Amino acid sequence: MGKGLRAIRTSRGWSQERLIFEIERHARQHMLNVASSASLKTYVSEWENGRRAITERYAVILRPLLGVTDAELGGEPDRSVPQQADGYEDLLSRIDSARSVSDSMVSTFMDQTELLRTMDRQMGASGLVDQMNGHLTAMEDALTFAVLPGTRRPIATALAGAATLAAWQALDAGSVERAWRHYELAKRAAQDADAPQYLAHAMGEQAYVLGDAGRPEMAVELIRDAQRTHAERQSSRLRAWLSAAEAELCAAAGMHDDARHALDRAAAVLPEGAHARDSDMLSIFLNADHLARWRGNVLALLGDSSAMGDLYASLQTTDPTFVRAKAGLHSDLTQAHLARGEFDEARSNLQQARLLANRTGSVRHRRRVELLTGRL
Repeated sequence: MGKGLRAIRTSRGWSQERLIFEIERHARQHMLNVASSASLKTYVSEWENGRRAITERYAVILRPLLGVTDAELGGEPDRSVPQQADGYEDLLSRIDSARSVSDSMVSTFMDQTELLRTMDRQMGASGLVDQMNGHLTAMEDALTFAVLPGTRRPIATALAGAATLAAWQALDAGSVERAWRHYELAKRAAQDADAPQYLAHAMGEQAYVLGDAGRPEMAVELIRDAQRTHAERQSSRLRAWLSAAEAELCAAAGMHDDARHALDRAAAVLPEGAHARDSDMLSIFLNADHLARWRGNVLALLGDSSAMGDLYASLQTTDPTFVRAKAGLHSDLTQAHLARGEFDEARSNLQQARLLANRTGSVRHRRRVELLTGRL
């Protein structure tokens, strides 16, 4: 294990010296013992060249530090599956256990997902990889041995929401293939649960993977397909979310008129009031203030100077716990100021975006910051 470490490190723009510094800082914060700086320099070089295996002593640091799995550190996709039971007696025992999964257990799964969601938006995704993988494995295991629909559907619904969150966290941490696989898991779970709203949401977020990968037109096709997926069973807030996501993806694809029309649709269907959580899908946060921030983002991508008012207004109203969202806001403001030739203001906002992206460990936002830095 270790041949994937170099690619993971360089994708973050870190030198080997920076990686060593971060290992030592993580170890101090968590009261862990590591080798000297000189020895770590040798270890990192040997890990990356495949001459030394990464032991669990250091894997336990590298996983949360870089937001990756053991398989990704080893340069292999994570193809782990829940362990299957051997023998009829063991199989029936697991089936009986799954059958006895109560509503309170499903509620516990949902509460754990909510906790991980809160930690993610405040601290970033990179430090949650072990917790999230364990959470998904527990739900997959429960679903694997749940036979009857009355037992399967609640578990599958909980898994669909958790897998979508895990996918977005993986995308934010720069683990693109893991993100894609988690979205596919979320879609399968949503279909198993007969929960088309979760399916549409997973498809909508998955479209961002295509957009980030340089396939904006395909991303637009997928987000539009998500909107057609049992549209009659989608809540108004979800429809508004999907339309706003379509606007952003259209803007990235250079489809300016389509982007503006999608923004108008989002505003038209969004329920009134300050409440932001969707009662049917807790993963959806969207009210008029959030949509104004999203509108500013889209207008900034379109090079529209009117983005400035929406963005600065959103900066004042954004929940301070949405740290990653604030990083995006400052990036949007950088782009908007650049479009107006206001370079001092652009630099000031870019500095804030960089600080917040580093605070959350967001590879996705760091990439955007670097792209904007190249324009200054």
